[in-house]
Amino acid sequence: MDLVVDANILFAALIKDGLTSELIVQNNLYLYAPEFIIEEFEKYREIIKKKTKRTDNEFDRALDLFQRRIELIPSEEIKPYVEKAIVISPDIKDVQYIALGLKLHIAIWSNDRALKEEQKKVKVYSTSEIIKL
Repeated sequence: MDLVVDANILFAALIKDGLTSELIVQNNLYLYAPEFIIEEFEKYREIIKKKTKRTDNEFDRALDLFQRRIELIPSEEIKPYVEKAIVISPDIKDVQYIALGLKLHIAIWSNDRALKEEQKKVKVYSTSEIIKL
C-alpha cells in the first residue's frame, strides 16, 4: 500500500520502538513524504533527542532508516498541488502532505483527527486503521 506519511508518525516511531516502528519497516507499505521532513528532523535534532531520550547514534540510525524506507519528494514536484491543498487543508502545517497525496493519488498516514475529519479530498488512515488493513 502506498501512503504519504506525516512527521508525527515518524516522531511516534522515534519516541517508542513499537507498532509504529514496525509498520514503517514493513515491506508491504510504500511510504512517501515531502523532502522537508528530514530537514525538520535535523533542524530540531536536539529537541527530538531530548524528548525521545535517543543518543546521537540512535537518532542518526533512525533518520537513516527513514531515508531508506521513505521516498522523499522534492518541493518543486509538489508545488503545482499546493494551491488546491491550501483550500482543502484544515491546518496550514498539513498543506504539503495533502498536496503530495493529491499529486500521487494516495492516502495519508496520520493520527491528526482534524486532518481526517475536516477534509474529504484525501483519505487519511490512522495507525490503528493501518494495522487492520
